Formats: sequence, structure tokens, C-alpha cells
Amino acid sequence: MKVLVVGANGQIGKHLVQFIQDHDGLQAKAMIRKQEQASYFEDLGAEVALVDLEDDIETIQKAANDVDAVVFTAGSGPHTGKDKTIMIDLDGAVKTIEATKAAGVKRFVMISSFDTSREAIQEAPESFSPYVAAKHYADVWLRDSGLDYTIIHPGRLTNDEGTGKVSLAEQTKPDQVAREDIARVILSSLVHDSTIGQEFQVVQGDQEVDQAIQSLN
Repeated sequence: MKVLVVGANGQIGKHLVQFIQDHDGLQAKAMIRKQEQASYFEDLGAEVALVDLEDDIETIQKAANDVDAVVFTAGSGPHTGKDKTIMIDLDGAVKTIEATKAAGVKRFVMISSFDTSREAIQEAPESFSPYVAAKHYADVWLRDSGLDYTIIHPGRLTNDEGTGKVSLAEQTKPDQVAREDIARVILSSLVHDSTIGQEFQVVQGDQEVDQAIQSLN
């Protein structure tokens, strides 16, 4: 299975590409914006596609034409304005979904926000509500896309070393989780078809990632 990792140069994306490359039967294609980012992924043996999420659907589709699954890990980041939140977290996600469909790819994994409900938008601080709203509508678009989707809602992300253990359910208590462990959850979701059509929250915990994923059955 070849997997297009959108946002590969992000912190989750880098972990994910490494895990995919280390997994028998999987091959990563890293979608990045800048040529100077390429060597990291090429050194891992991954393919590279130079695409900006603000490009058009057809350009993104070219990166997806030869893959079996797409993972959207991209984000505008905490230091950008509302404009980039709309262009990357909402429009970039929607364009990637449409590009995936146009490429004839069925499998799509979305990294969302912990709670993207309508209530979460209303209750979020003013500085955070545009991000939650963008993720809310991107999730809605994906659910209605006809793709074989999985939506992962991580808790507060940290750069701590991953433990390989999580707590995972349709709804969990808010908590933190290592980005490295979210990458492990993505990998497990890709290899377990039981996650198709499911979405769940993930925080730190004491259950091995594969066991947690299989408990969703």
C-alpha cells in the first residue's frame, strides 16, 4: 500500500513517514511544499511530491494518482492568522478530499481536532474558534464524501517521546497525547480496515495502540 502523507514535514507527518517506511508492505509518498525539505524523506527511502495546499485540486490530484491511501496531517500552525486557517485547515482539506476522489483513491485518514462539534465551536476561545470551525466543516465534508474515511481526534499534542500506548474511544476525557503516538494510531488505522467509517478521540493511556484500534470492532 502506497500512502500519500499530506503535511509530511509536520511533526506528526515526519513520525508517520518513518513508521510507514519501517512497515513491511507500506510505502510513503511525502507531500511537502519546499524542495529543501525533500532530503529528509528521500533518506528514508520515501517518494516526494512537491505540492502546496494552496494549489488547485488538479495539482493535488497529481500527487494522489498513484497511491492507495491519503492521510491529511497538515495544519496552518498556531502562529498564523484566520486566513491561513481557512486556506489550509478547511480549504486545503476539502481540496485534498476532492483530489483523492478524482484520483480514484478510496481510503482517507483525517487528523482533526479533539472536539469539532458545533458546541465546541461556540465554547472555544475567540483565538481558537476559527480552527475548530475549519476542522468541523472539513470533517463534515469528509463524512459526506463517499470515501472510506477514518477521522482521528487527538488530545492536546505534545512532543514527548511516545509510549506506544493510548486511550482511544468515540469520546474520552480531555488529556494530552504525544504526536509520535498519534502517528502510530494513523499507521494502525491504515492497516486495520475496521477503522473505516469510524472517528474517535485519542489521548495518552495504557493500552497498546493496535489493541486499542482493534477494540473499536
